[in-house]
Amino acid sequence: MLLHPTLDLLNTLGLSGMAKGLQDLESQPEARSLDHAEWLGLLLDQELTVRRQKRFESRARAAHLRHDASIEDVDYHAARGLDRSLFLKLGSCDWIRAKRNVLITGPCGVGKSFLACALGQKACRDDLSVVYHRASQLFAMLTLGRSDGRYPRMLRALSRADLLIIDDWGPETLSADRRRDLLEIVEDRYDRGSILITSQIPVDRWYEIIGNPTLADAILDRVVHNAYRIDLTGESLRKRRASALDA
Repeated sequence: MLLHPTLDLLNTLGLSGMAKGLQDLESQPEARSLDHAEWLGLLLDQELTVRRQKRFESRARAAHLRHDASIEDVDYHAARGLDRSLFLKLGSCDWIRAKRNVLITGPCGVGKSFLACALGQKACRDDLSVVYHRASQLFAMLTLGRSDGRYPRMLRALSRADLLIIDDWGPETLSADRRRDLLEIVEDRYDRGSILITSQIPVDRWYEIIGNPTLADAILDRVVHNAYRIDLTGESLRKRRASALDA
């Protein structure tokens, strides 16, 4: 086989995974016993693996997740009330495909953001688009967009993602503009995409955060009724780690 011209041709065609697979097979003496169909199958598997990895890396960069987290790294032994079976179910990402929501609440330091980012990273691995924002930064971005004309474009971008993560919502009451922003986001995504919200404030107090009963009804009816809920408890994991180091 004229290996180098074939490698050049594969790379020219954008088949870098197959090119790498061909080099690997050429270096393995036992591969010489494979027939043509087996060679082709292995090369196609390698190409598919490389393409999936590239898509994941692209989606992960676009998501801007706060933590480099994965569902495999989640600690189920910490005393914080995390339902392992529910979280593993969420790790399948079927809830995103079904356009459902997830609400993660609990005190500071119990790992809400980490869990949200782990689910976001798994969604990227499953070839789903993800957008992550801390709540304060999201509302500040929309306020700026309203003043410079980018507001409609920002809302369209938020509506397109398969999963929108709004991290660390509350505890301050929303202003009138932020209430309208949240309603626009929720309305645009209702039955079209999933929302994951983390907050230190229990869900039954979210009416207080929104501040307007009419808008609160409209927003929460679209967010809460089809949502999976993870209500965490316990002390800050960061404090426990610090105490363990000091012991």
